Amino acid sequence: MTTTLRWLALAGAALVLNGPVAWPKDEPTLSEQVGTALASFQRADSTLAERLTGAVGYAVFPSVGKGGLVFGGARGTGQAFEQGRLIGEVVLTQVTFGLQVGGQAFAQLVLFEDSAALDRLKESKLEMSAQIGAVAAAEGAAKNARYVEGVLIFTRPLTGLMAEATVGGQRFRFRSEKP
Repeated sequence: MTTTLRWLALAGAALVLNGPVAWPKDEPTLSEQVGTALASFQRADSTLAERLTGAVGYAVFPSVGKGGLVFGGARGTGQAFEQGRLIGEVVLTQVTFGLQVGGQAFAQLVLFEDSAALDRLKESKLEMSAQIGAVAAAEGAAKNARYVEGVLIFTRPLTGLMAEATVGGQRFRFRSEKP
């Protein structure tokens, strides 16, 4: 009888450990996330399409995670486009210092007014100082927004809450799609 109970316990454990397999959901690719984020920016502001057409290039970051408590940071991965054609992947990093608490995620769209600004991105020399402010994506915002140093930034909150009065800037590292 103890042998039978051992076999039943072993069989039960095997069923539990090897039970139904839950296959992971297919996560959207970065390109799919970028397309979705760009479409959401355009839905939020119908005047953005004209600005995109007039820009030499743009970079889309579908999700940038940001958090801090005195010291803070942010990071996100996106894609860069020149004349609407994918040219590479971009990693955004940000380090900040000052009064800040919380965490949030946001999408970011960076437009490049001229070749010089886009070249700074391609050479991984693009740095955004504190004086270059971001424009919240809302109806009509793109129409009146102004480029600073050849760059125009739009953001759209995704989740979280953050209070801050900080000093810091964003840096961009570019990797070309070409082999």
